[in-house]
Amino acid sequence: MRRTIRAVWALAATASISACAVVPQTDTPRETSTVQAVPMPTSSPAPVTLPAPAPAPTGPSTFVYDGELTQGGWIRGQAPGGTQSARLGDEVLVLDDDGHFFAAFDRDAGLQTELVATLDDGRTIRSPLAVSARDWNIERVNVARSSGGPSEAFMRRRQPELEAIWDARTADSNTDGWKQDFIWPLTGRISGRFGSQRIYRGEPGSYHSGIDIATGGSGDPFVAPADGVVTLATDSPFSLEGNLLIIDHGAGLNSAFLHLTDIAVHEGERVRQGQLLGHIGSSGRATGPHLHWSLKWRDARLDPILFTGPMP
Repeated sequence: MRRTIRAVWALAATASISACAVVPQTDTPRETSTVQAVPMPTSSPAPVTLPAPAPAPTGPSTFVYDGELTQGGWIRGQAPGGTQSARLGDEVLVLDDDGHFFAAFDRDAGLQTELVATLDDGRTIRSPLAVSARDWNIERVNVARSSGGPSEAFMRRRQPELEAIWDARTADSNTDGWKQDFIWPLTGRISGRFGSQRIYRGEPGSYHSGIDIATGGSGDPFVAPADGVVTLATDSPFSLEGNLLIIDHGAGLNSAFLHLTDIAVHEGERVRQGQLLGHIGSSGRATGPHLHWSLKWRDARLDPILFTGPMP
């Protein structure tokens, strides 16, 4: 019995020692666990917003125009796309939203000028113009031009009239009658042509600044040659013009009608092409009943027949 117990204890001690024995290192690789790298959060750069590209300018690449390129004539046209400002010679042009413009040539305009556009990108576009000369009706008389100027009394009356005419012809009304094809304000005999002039023993007198239309008597109606705004309608006759009406057609272009019997519209009124404006007469300094119609663009005096064509 004791032998058996001793044997059991001996067997137990051997097992305990075996459990604590050091296992020698061998060449067999041990299994290792794989550790995956976790990406660290990083800050992303803020998105960059680029400015939208500027829209390409619309319109022609150079000036386009048509009209009457002659002394006392006119042109209508369109400036190059992207035009910031434009001029005819030294005269700044009024451009509408699409770059359309009106310009004209004085009775004594030079024979060479140019259209100039300054673009948004700083470039300059030039378009030379050749203006043809006119053969004016010149009458040479062998008498001396009357000497002496107007009296002080006359000028006291005249000065306020001149100021009213200046204000009316330099008004800047919101109208685009200048874009229309003009019509005759009335039909009749042309009794005085634009640009005609007398020269007194070598000294030139004033030239005729408009066109005279005679119909044979007072009271004949006349109409608006184009849309516009009334900038002057006299309530009493002026010393030279008599009853005077001025219509602004926009863009610096205006009409004046002289020697009227009566005026059918009022200042500030918008008128339409073909609308009754009044009746002709011989008020002011006139030798007989007729309608004197003159056209101006800025300081340039223009020939009405170049706007309407021949009298029908």
